[in-house]
Amino acid sequence: MEKKVTYLVVGIAITVLYWIFKVEILEKLYFAQGFSDEMYNNSIYGIVTAISIGMAWGVAAIYYYVINSVRFARWWHWLSMLVIVTLITPIICYFVTTGIFNSAGKDFTHEAMAFELSNMIAVAALFVVASFSIRWWSSNCRHTPIPQ
Repeated sequence: MEKKVTYLVVGIAITVLYWIFKVEILEKLYFAQGFSDEMYNNSIYGIVTAISIGMAWGVAAIYYYVINSVRFARWWHWLSMLVIVTLITPIICYFVTTGIFNSAGKDFTHEAMAFELSNMIAVAALFVVASFSIRWWSSNCRHTPIPQ
């Protein structure tokens, strides 16, 4: 039981650190002078980070506790969930980001696309962190993707 709680606490800590250093991390992944300034000034980094964290942890929770099926407990099933969240989250973030910029009369379509391509790395990492944090309480999928 203690190991399970440790994994959960570490996963939450990593996620909180990602939230705290979101601007630094996301700007290391993608930086464009005008675009990044507008992302910061309009607090879009926080919105993108919140969506990414919510989607990664949410899809992991759905996999381990809603789907939670013996038929869906292989590593390739987990990988399919990773691919789904890694593709869908940046698409959602792209539309949110461009919507905010369009309403402000700014066009950063190409920069937003490049940014979201780099955001895929962060989303994938968050999903892996979430998976290893919460999988231990799943009745059927706790051995996925790597057995204990």
